[in-house]
Amino acid sequence: MRLVIADTGPLNYLILIRHIEVIPRLFDRVAVPNALQVELSNRFAPPLVRNWIAAPPAWLEIHDSTTLPKVSGLDEGETEAIALAEFLNADLLLIDERAGFRAAKKLGLRVTGTIGLLDLAAERGLVDFADAIRKLSATSFRRPETLLKSLLAKHNRSTKR
Repeated sequence: MRLVIADTGPLNYLILIRHIEVIPRLFDRVAVPNALQVELSNRFAPPLVRNWIAAPPAWLEIHDSTTLPKVSGLDEGETEAIALAEFLNADLLLIDERAGFRAAKKLGLRVTGTIGLLDLAAERGLVDFADAIRKLSATSFRRPETLLKSLLAKHNRSTKR
């Protein structure tokens, strides 16, 4: 059983580009800390995101992680996601924020972000990578250009075969 813990960023962007359904297709269990629910329902979150979290899908496990040890220097959502990933011995943590990504790696967690998840989904034939990136570009997502160019080239080669 593959368990993934998600932070706010990847879920937010996957909802916005309408590819949130790839997560339960890639993983057996999807868990989030309760701080994520608070962050996604914030009045500043896009309406599409607020509506999604107001009626979360059955596949999304929301865990109370407020009693777990925190990682200093990160926001509440990131620190709770990392703590929950450690506590549940998750197979993977989805997190985009660089400081959180580094902190999780330092703790020995396996980590990827929105682009890595879209890469995996494209490898499994669940999304068109270039189309997903075009949609992502229309959001506020800040993307690592070098990684993005190499993955676009990779998926362009694989579609020509």
